[in-house]
Amino acid sequence: MTILAIIPARGGSKGVPGKNKKLLHGKPLIQYSIDAALQSKHIAEVLVTTDDSAIIEIAKSLGANVPFVRPTHLAEDTTPTLPVIQHAVAFLEAQGKKFDAICLLQPTSPFRPKGFLDKAVETFKEKQTDSLVSVLEVPHQYNPHWTFEANENGILQIATGEQHIIPRRQELPKAYHRDGSIYITKTKVLMEENSLYGKSLAYIVSDERYYVNIDTLEDWEKATELAKTITL
Repeated sequence: MTILAIIPARGGSKGVPGKNKKLLHGKPLIQYSIDAALQSKHIAEVLVTTDDSAIIEIAKSLGANVPFVRPTHLAEDTTPTLPVIQHAVAFLEAQGKKFDAICLLQPTSPFRPKGFLDKAVETFKEKQTDSLVSVLEVPHQYNPHWTFEANENGILQIATGEQHIIPRRQELPKAYHRDGSIYITKTKVLMEENSLYGKSLAYIVSDERYYVNIDTLEDWEKATELAKTITL
């Protein structure tokens, strides 16, 4: 199975201006994701898609492939991730390059323990699903079996649709949320089904000690402190 790592890193950012090229603990933020991909024994190529000339130079100097400048209409604040990935895949396919699966690595979730990406790919291959995501366990107080939705009459009902709430924490089934670190999807699913997930989704549980999702200056400060204590 040949896998392409795609790292989306546009130049604009409102929460943390210029964050993808901003130095985090001595390294540009994007470098953490590029390094993780290059160190993986399962990634055939690492591609950065960006509209920013400085990011292009940084990515190339680190060993990533930057074969195009991302079009402006795919680099706006509201641009979804899926068309950005599809554009990159279509560009490479036009050059005759084919990949079985795409691994999306978001720079905003920069910390991945050594070997974690390889373990994710190996799990994906083993499960033979359409896709895989990295996740963290939902704290019990936010478990969907213990959360409520208001119906059209303004009456609360259990979010899972059950009639009776599970009384004990120990009886709750585990629930997970995406942590943004790793997404792997079959190329056919991305391009033909127009989906990042497909019909079957495997998962790998991340180490919560590495978790940060950089969107605000407070997140950046957290990441700066975290970078001093973790080993990558």
